[in-house]
Amino acid sequence: MTIHAKVDETGPVDAVQFADAIATRDRPIVLRGQASRWPAVAAGLRSDETLVDYMKAMDRGRPAEVLIGPPEIDGRFFYDASMQACNFQKRFGSLSGLLDKLLSLRGEKEPVALYAGAAAADDHLSAWIADNPLSFDLPGAKPRIWVGNRTHVATHFDEASNVAVVVAGRRRFTLFPPEQVGNLYVGPFHFTIAGPPVSMVDLEKPDLERYPKFADAMGHGLVADLDPGDALFIPPIWWHSVKATAAFNVMVNYWWAEPHALSPMGALSHAVLAIRDLAPAQRLAWRRWFEHYVFDDAAPDAGNHLPAHALGVLAPPSELRNARFTAQIADALSPPPMPASRKSG
Repeated sequence: MTIHAKVDETGPVDAVQFADAIATRDRPIVLRGQASRWPAVAAGLRSDETLVDYMKAMDRGRPAEVLIGPPEIDGRFFYDASMQACNFQKRFGSLSGLLDKLLSLRGEKEPVALYAGAAAADDHLSAWIADNPLSFDLPGAKPRIWVGNRTHVATHFDEASNVAVVVAGRRRFTLFPPEQVGNLYVGPFHFTIAGPPVSMVDLEKPDLERYPKFADAMGHGLVADLDPGDALFIPPIWWHSVKATAAFNVMVNYWWAEPHALSPMGALSHAVLAIRDLAPAQRLAWRRWFEHYVFDDAAPDAGNHLPAHALGVLAPPSELRNARFTAQIADALSPPPMPASRKSG
């Protein structure tokens, strides 16, 4: 089975266009040529070596985390067969060392898989931000560098909005809308590849006998093929797999969240522990609470009958409100004190 539906596309956008027409979207969109004028993109189009020299000249020498996988994983970073470990190792090294190693591996038929991801540009590359700016502002977002060879990152989601920019090489993004979660066979929450849970389905070789509902997900999938200078906007919670198809690849991405946002994934994990195993009648009762205070279209008005000083957690978002109730939540999650008789043994 192959996904043929394409992600929507447009050309480069300026700050006003991004704020009005892109950042408010609930579907991904490709911004063709958005970063075509970046010096880094121009260097990569001349040659891999030119881009490597450009990046090495600004390398601060700080160690970055590098994933290393044996040739037999074919670039797919995932769990091992036992699902008690991953099929790769983590090491730390300089970006310059990684860049040189990637150049040396280009001619090998079965190279080791190498990947450094989410390295903050301002920590590692001194002039990157000044040299390669976006034409629109992303509040609180830091550019993060992704460097590797032919690698495949499992289908996952981000809680934050995301703009990914291909600098060198090529990337194929395969995306699924949030409502497909039940058809993607989500892996463990507690033991993940690199942060969020991932789909257990191998997009290259989907096992539909083991994961039959994935056939439905395929019907809702979208594909985006990005060349150097292209960007992709991904809304929060959209599932996406990222495959680098060249022997040398560089990408930059930017995550940014809503102001004052806390982690919904943390809330989900807590809800699983606190509610899922209750008796059916209690689960239904708590579902009504969630619908009333969180998911109902009228939820923002749930406290309108209270004076402003009594709203508490129902007050409009603010750093003060979040700090106050984050402390309260932390206290609620703390284990109860051990009885004195047990403390003494």
